[in-house]
Amino acid sequence: MNDSQSKAELSIIIDRFSPGFNTQTKLPAYKLRVLDALQKCRTPYMGGHVEACESCGELREAYNSCRNRHCPKCGAIDKQKWIIGREADLLPVKYFHVVFTVPDKLNDLFKNNQRQMYNLLFSCSWSVLNDFGKTKKWIGGRMGATGILHTWGQNLSYHPHLHFIVPAGALLSNGKWKNSRKRGKYLFKVDQMSSVFRGRFTAAVRKAISEKEIRGKIPKGLFDTEWVVYAKQPFGGPEQVINYLGRYTHRTAISNDRILEVTHSHVTFTWHDYSRNYAKQVTTIKGEEFLGLFVRHILPPGYTRIRHYGFLSSASKKKSLALIRSSLGVTAPEGFPKGTKWQEIVMERMGIKPGICKCCGGRMKITKSIPNLFRENSRAPPDKGISRPINCCIPAS
Repeated sequence: MNDSQSKAELSIIIDRFSPGFNTQTKLPAYKLRVLDALQKCRTPYMGGHVEACESCGELREAYNSCRNRHCPKCGAIDKQKWIIGREADLLPVKYFHVVFTVPDKLNDLFKNNQRQMYNLLFSCSWSVLNDFGKTKKWIGGRMGATGILHTWGQNLSYHPHLHFIVPAGALLSNGKWKNSRKRGKYLFKVDQMSSVFRGRFTAAVRKAISEKEIRGKIPKGLFDTEWVVYAKQPFGGPEQVINYLGRYTHRTAISNDRILEVTHSHVTFTWHDYSRNYAKQVTTIKGEEFLGLFVRHILPPGYTRIRHYGFLSSASKKKSLALIRSSLGVTAPEGFPKGTKWQEIVMERMGIKPGICKCCGGRMKITKSIPNLFRENSRAPPDKGISRPINCCIPAS
């Protein structure tokens, strides 16, 4: 295997092309911190420890993960923890996957006002779902939903959109559960949702511009084409919902397995073209151009990209779910025993056996700590997701 093939991953791209890219583009400090964390993830710079097997003497160096939410190497543990939490919220009803997208004419406004525009996308999308659910013509009750922000297309293009997981029904004012139409097999008319969403979002952007909450001008022609609100057929059951959540919630803009080659000038990666029936495509671009595409998808620091609404919101979830389950005549799903440590749960789910020698199955004992230079040299707090790296050590390859 040649050098470029053995180092086909995002951290190498950052290491190789960020000096040239940074001289051309002045990134805000928080994006520079993210790139720095991703570049140093699971390297000696992040610290870790040396461990030895008490039986066969096998030595292993284990380096800390950066735990940044944009890192393709990290997120597996956080994803499992999040999914376990959502399993406790599942109901024995149909679930829909609803997607809200906006035309690319709005991309400049999104790029220049990320936090404000993403917030408008969340609030307007949920208001459409919520209002349709409250209408007696459709259901006539209080809905719940989980929204997930994605900003990328498969080819790393800038494409802000929201994925919603929506239970097919609503909690009525009398505490009873009511399925959506056709016993939960039909939600709402997507063309009607699209029309309402387009008008509501455009009005919200106009107001934000007039009140100088966002910078820029609203583009012309926003009503020339239909906006896309997509409602997929309901999932087969709770297991399918969980599988979906595992794929979408903690996904990064690109995974390392999609990066085929990194040379000294170019990056080659794969993607699927949805307009051509998910046909696999291979693209080669300059390394600096690749970084330019990637950094667009770094979220503002501390921004919440997964949100819960209606009867699934943290303020009312416990009471609402109890009412719904009582109405349906079911009990809450059984979880892990109380007091079980998160690390034990996720390690069990992921099939990882910490502290066990891969050579003989003996017990590994920590013999030396490796200092965390990243933490010591950071002048400012890292982006959300880089805390407690000592709990997430990965053996060196």
